[in-house]
This record gives sequence, C-alpha cells and structure tokens, in this order.
Amino acid sequence: MQLTTAEAGPSAVCLIVAGRLDTPGVDEIEVRFTQAARGSGKHVLVDLQNVSFVSSMGVRMLISTARALHAAQRRMVLFAPQPLVREMLDTVALDQIIPVASDQPAALGLLEG
Repeated sequence: MQLTTAEAGPSAVCLIVAGRLDTPGVDEIEVRFTQAARGSGKHVLVDLQNVSFVSSMGVRMLISTARALHAAQRRMVLFAPQPLVREMLDTVALDQIIPVASDQPAALGLLEG
C-alpha cells in the first residue's frame, strides 16, 4: 500500500491511495491514513484511482475516518474509483455515508456544495 498527500485547494487535502484496501493493506496504511486525514485540519479528498480492491476492512477504515472528520466538522469525499472498487462501494451503499465523485474537480464541488 502506498499513501501520499497533496494539497487540493485552500480548504482540502488529497490522500492518494494505491494498492489493495484488504486486511494486509489496511493494516499497513490505517494509522498513517487516519493521521494524515485528521491531522490536516482540512476537508479530505481520497483518490481511489490506483486502488484495485476494497474489502470490508477498507470500508471500515474509510467510514471510521469519515466519522472522525465529521465530529471535527470536516468532510471526506472519495473520487475516481475503478469499476470493481465502485461496484463494491455501491454494494455496501457507502455513498450514503461518504460522497463518491468521478474525479477530483467533482469531489471539490461536493465539498463546496
């Protein structure tokens, strides 16, 4: 698993995730992911473009981080999931908890809306 961060504007940070968000992947990335999201002091965009698989552990990590951000009056938006990942997100209705956008500009638009 790889995690990098990038600025996504004055009020948002982008977490770029690459690899598989399965049990080993989540074990490897969860602490850094949570710290990067919560420590930024900004809204969070999560780039899923290079994530090839998301398991229930990955969904749990995303939801727990989104809830922590919500408690701090910040939001998380996921964007650019591959078709297999999008299918998993749709199956568990994750978009009912965390908005999912097609690309980064659309994700920023959801933050502003």
